[in-house]
Amino acid sequence: MTCHATERRRAIRAAIGVLLALAAGTAAAQGYPTKPIKLLVPLAAGSTADIVSRFAGLELGKAIGQPVVVENKPGAGGTIAMAELARSAPDGYTIAFASQGTLVFNQAIYAKPGYDSVKDFAPVSFVGGVSNVMIVPPKSTATKPLDIVAAAKAKPGELTFSSGGAGTSHHLSGVLFGQVTDTKLVHVPYKGAPQGVQAVMAGEVAMGFFNTPTVISQIKGGLARPLGVTSLKRSPLLPDVPTLDEQGIKGYEVNTWFGFVAPAGTPPDVVAKLNAELNRIFASQEAKDKLGPQGFDLAPPMAPATFGKLIVDDLAKWVPIVKAAGATAN
Repeated sequence: MTCHATERRRAIRAAIGVLLALAAGTAAAQGYPTKPIKLLVPLAAGSTADIVSRFAGLELGKAIGQPVVVENKPGAGGTIAMAELARSAPDGYTIAFASQGTLVFNQAIYAKPGYDSVKDFAPVSFVGGVSNVMIVPPKSTATKPLDIVAAAKAKPGELTFSSGGAGTSHHLSGVLFGQVTDTKLVHVPYKGAPQGVQAVMAGEVAMGFFNTPTVISQIKGGLARPLGVTSLKRSPLLPDVPTLDEQGIKGYEVNTWFGFVAPAGTPPDVVAKLNAELNRIFASQEAKDKLGPQGFDLAPPMAPATFGKLIVDDLAKWVPIVKAAGATAN
C-alpha cells in the first residue's frame, strides 16, 4: 500500500468521524430536551440575575415542554456556579445565567476563578443589560457624587462601599469610581446583592452601586437615597436622578449585561435551539411589559457567535482597567 493511499484512507476516516459527530449532534438536538434542564444562577435570590432567570426559566419551560429548574448558587462572586457549569456535561441539560461580572470581571480579580470564560463556555443567548445606581444611607450627608469624592480625599482609605460579592458589577462600579476620581475606597463584599443593599440602608457602609431593578423599591420607599446612575443616559426608572457623568465624574460608565451560556462542546444544534427560544422569549411583548418597567434594557436578538465576540471584546476592555486599579477578590 502506498503512502498516498494510507493518507487518503486516514482522511476518509477523519471525514466520516466528523460526519458521524455532526449527525449525532443533530439527532440529539432533534430529540432535545427529553428531561428537565438545570439553570444555574450565580447570584442570590432577589438579585437582578434571579429576577430575569426565573422569568426565562418559566417561559423556556413552556416552550420546550420540559421543566427548567432554577438553582441559585451564590458565593465567591459567582465563581462557584460558573465553575460547576464548566465541569458539567456538554449536553444542554445544564446552562447558566451569566453576567459581565462572572464572565469578564472575575477573570481579572480572581487568580484562579476555576474556569476560562472563552474556552470553557459556549455562548447561547445575550439578554441585555441594566445600569447601576449609586446609593447612600438615608441619613448620609452626601447629596451628590462629588460629596463622596471630597469625603474620600479627606479620609483616604476610610470610606466603604458594599457589593453582592467580589467580581460583581457592584464591586467593579466602586473600583472604577475610585480610579476615575483618584480616590481610595474600601470594598466590603456581602453574600449577595440584597445583603449588600441592606448594609447601605443600615449605614454599615458609606455607599453602594447596585443594579437599578434591585434597589428601585428601597429608593422609592425612602430606605436608600440615590446619588447618580452609572450609565451615560438616565434610567427610565429614575428619570430625576442624573448620571455620574452629568455630575462631574466625566467618562464614568458602567452598564452591566447578562446572557446565557452552556458548557463548551455543547452540540451546535442544541445551542441554536436554545438561542432561538430565548431570543423569542426576550423579544416578546410579555418580556418588555414585565422587565422593561423594572429597568432592563432588552437587546435585539443576537447570534451565539456575536455574543461570544462581545465577551472577548469586553475582556480586552475591562481586564486592563481592573489590573491597573489593583482590584482583587481578597
